[in-house]
Amino acid sequence: MKKKYLLWVIFILCSCSDREIKQEPVVSLDLSKHYRDAFDYLERGRSDSAFVAFEKIKSISVAAKDSFNIAKSIIQMAFILRDVGDHYASQESSLEANVYLDSTDFSHATYLSSNYNNLARATSALGDVESALNFYDKAIQYSTDSLDTKVFFNNKAKTLSDVGRGREALKIYEQILKNKNKNNNEYARSLTNYAVERGKLDKKYDPLADLHRALRIRLARNDQWGINSSFNHLTLYYEDKSPDSALHYAKMRCDIATRLKNPDERLKALYQLIAVSSDDDAKSLFDRYKKLGDSLQRVRSKSKNQFALIRYEVEQDKSANLKLEKDINDKLYRINMQRLLTIGGGVIFAILGGFGYIWYNRRKQRLLLENNNRVKEHQLKTSRKVHDVVANGLYRVMAEIENRDDIDRESILDRLEGMYEKSRDISYEGYLSDGSDVQLYRESLGNMLRSFATENRRVVLAGIDLELWAAVSVNVKNEIDQVLQELMVNMRKHSEADRVVVRFEQTTDLLHIYYTDNGIGLSSNIVWGNGLNSIVNRVKSIDGKITFVNEKGGGMKVHISIPVL
Repeated sequence: MKKKYLLWVIFILCSCSDREIKQEPVVSLDLSKHYRDAFDYLERGRSDSAFVAFEKIKSISVAAKDSFNIAKSIIQMAFILRDVGDHYASQESSLEANVYLDSTDFSHATYLSSNYNNLARATSALGDVESALNFYDKAIQYSTDSLDTKVFFNNKAKTLSDVGRGREALKIYEQILKNKNKNNNEYARSLTNYAVERGKLDKKYDPLADLHRALRIRLARNDQWGINSSFNHLTLYYEDKSPDSALHYAKMRCDIATRLKNPDERLKALYQLIAVSSDDDAKSLFDRYKKLGDSLQRVRSKSKNQFALIRYEVEQDKSANLKLEKDINDKLYRINMQRLLTIGGGVIFAILGGFGYIWYNRRKQRLLLENNNRVKEHQLKTSRKVHDVVANGLYRVMAEIENRDDIDRESILDRLEGMYEKSRDISYEGYLSDGSDVQLYRESLGNMLRSFATENRRVVLAGIDLELWAAVSVNVKNEIDQVLQELMVNMRKHSEADRVVVRFEQTTDLLHIYYTDNGIGLSSNIVWGNGLNSIVNRVKSIDGKITFVNEKGGGMKVHISIPVL
């Protein structure tokens, strides 16, 4: 509101001089409802209504000189035009959208990358492969999302493959497949394309295993478009090797394509099914194929004409509106000028005074709220540190005194002094070990766990090697130390166990901790207190997972997995 008022002030002051230097206030747009309506039309398959809605957003944004929303609306219209097969118009719209985007503004990066990807796809469909590849490089350059980047690389590799540059495409697919996440849609897509491309180049390579692996991922994720692609490539694979299998997958592809409600895919699936069917079946299928193809061609031609007509009518309306707006503005200018000059001074001071008062109160409230939040957060952190350092530390010392006859007085005093030093340093955020000395951390963790052993309770440690901790960050080490200490304290208080095993194991990118005791296990009506809640919250804070399992016949197992890379 401050910006709006100040711009009105400038408008009034400038109006006192020559008319040509009049400035219009920048309008703050709320286009959320318009965008919701437009995307709702898209979800319901009403692309023509969506196109009109985005054109309306563009008109509003142009009037408000909002270049960002102008670009966003044009990009969506370019997507729609490409989907209906009007690649020339889509290419033209994407090029227009780029004019309104700022390549130096990070908030525009996502739209730049999506727009360049659309521009590349439309340009490739028009046969200009080299320009399309350059546009894909631009999409990759501005991408801020790793998944989007994989999509753009995949699209680029597919374009290279389509023009016979298979080895370049294969290198891109291999790079994508190095990603650690091997269960997402883009990985399955890359794996399928990799298998197909390598099968063309390497006659010793059998792509079947990788094709089935990609299909399993897509089935598990219910990726209908991906499943359709897998059935297509499996049909092509079996076409010369096993006609029955080829026919099986071709029929399955037809079913999927029908469920996708995409005429192009249905047409491709029918064409493929005709190729692998018997002569008798192929004849009836060809009739269906011809009818669908003719219908699709009529719809597509109608859509192109319809969108061209919409664009023409919008431009005509825009010209008429601009002329009418100019006439109205001229009249309003003459009528309102004298009135604005008369009351302008009072309005300016009233607005500035009112705004200053509101701004001061809001700033005061915001500062007070921020201060209260900082105090609460500090209190919570301090309380948690006191529990970790003092409460659990004292409990360990008490347990050792209780269960050992040969009390080492010096050792006990050293521990108490250590707790004193740590509790004194809590206010300075310095109570945790820096964890940089792997040997020292390993010994400290081992000593802490073994301190819960008594004459009647064995504590067995396995896998607590130096190499295990080298790849673990300091923060994760500290959290593991607190989690295991809390587990051992709970075991000491409640489990009645006489045997505890803590085993450490590292896989490629996970650290696994397995805790097992032979105590009474977790009760079915257990109340989760501060201890168990603290364990779960700490594991979650380092992106880990934890499961509690009661053993048959007594005892409890806890499995903790934590990412370490």
